[in-house]
Amino acid sequence: MIARTSWAALDRALVEELAAAGLDPLAVYTHVVAAFEEDLPDGAADVTSAAMPEMGTAVADIVSRQDGVVAGLAVAELAFRYALGGAVEVTARVPDGTRVAPGQTVMTVTGPVAGVLTAERTALNFASHLSGVATATARWVDALEGTGCRVLDTRKTLPGWRALQKYAVRCGGGTNHRFSLVDRAMVKDNHVVAAGGVVEAYRRVVAASPDVRVEVEVQDLEELRAVLDAGCTEVLLDNMGPDLLREAVAINAELTGGRATLEASGGLTLANARAVGETGVDFVSSGALTHSVTVLDLGLDFREA
Repeated sequence: MIARTSWAALDRALVEELAAAGLDPLAVYTHVVAAFEEDLPDGAADVTSAAMPEMGTAVADIVSRQDGVVAGLAVAELAFRYALGGAVEVTARVPDGTRVAPGQTVMTVTGPVAGVLTAERTALNFASHLSGVATATARWVDALEGTGCRVLDTRKTLPGWRALQKYAVRCGGGTNHRFSLVDRAMVKDNHVVAAGGVVEAYRRVVAASPDVRVEVEVQDLEELRAVLDAGCTEVLLDNMGPDLLREAVAINAELTGGRATLEASGGLTLANARAVGETGVDFVSSGALTHSVTVLDLGLDFREA
């Protein structure tokens, strides 16, 4: 049986660390509990580990099999602490955001063998996925280095994982876009159709929510000029190649003195990221950072006695 450590009994230093990282510790704890419920429904035991003889205490290292950037190790530690309570010791955990090499130990866990085996996959699922997001983001950051352009995430996140995935983007050096439909307005093509025009859609949002930031997606340079003339200060340039993006930057300089921020989106890949960044846009955004990421291969290796 695992310990199923209660929220009240959870290590306070770990709770404070999660909060300092911009996460809601109780929400993370609840997510971890739900993950264990998938593996051990209705309080059941791990039938494989329960069948083994008493195996004593193990020392196990979580090791990166690849180059990458780690994220979610504090969440992995929470998983072990939930499963093993005071019976577990976690040491040598590297900070989230650390660049790691193949064979590098990122965390060491000491505890009852059966408990470590039971918690292993849940802990690695969190850390591997979030490290994959951080690693993918870091590749974009590297590609844009020196251009002054930054990479943004999107709302294309796994349901229930948004806060963690956006945290991992920050660990990789990226910048978060809006978290929800209420913290920033974003006028997209279908809003334009519904309102009867891009400027009309922008003005309706401003009138309805004057204190909310508003970003408008434009399809061409004519729409860009129109929304800048209307006072919009945040514009998404949809599916424009480098030549059009350079023209958009020039138009922004002409009409606003460059005060509006420009985000390029659509058709972006790592292969063309630098060319886009060098056009002078402020941001590039990529939903692939969260919706199509490959996990970073992390494994748990028991040390030999």
